[in-house]
Amino acid sequence: VAGLRNYRLRGTRHSVGMAVLDQLARELAVAEGWQVDRRCCADVALAAARGLELVLLKPRRLMNINGLSVASAAEIYNLRPEDIYLVHDDLDKTLGKVAIKLGGSARGHNGVQSCISALHSSEMTRLRVGIGRP
Repeated sequence: VAGLRNYRLRGTRHSVGMAVLDQLARELAVAEGWQVDRRCCADVALAAARGLELVLLKPRRLMNINGLSVASAAEIYNLRPEDIYLVHDDLDKTLGKVAIKLGGSARGHNGVQSCISALHSSEMTRLRVGIGRP
């Protein structure tokens, strides 16, 4: 599960992917387990939920190159694109509304496009979190 974000813009709506992963880590009781993984330039926490092993990933890069971190983690943890969930902001959704999208285009989102390019696939599941327009 990768929370796309602008590493330098913490606390903004565009980094909602990080906030969602922080909350998920708290609910899975691994919030204290975040570690910097220099191999993929990201904060990583390992968790288990409902019989699944999860890799929680918060890239430490700019949004438009988050895909480099996601692709590196996929290689390290032997994940296929269809195993990956991307959590990201969506300007076209009302603040707080969420939707799940299975594959498809990036719909103009630079972080998602970076993941598609780096993984050579658009098969990732996306959790789109509405941030509304200013």
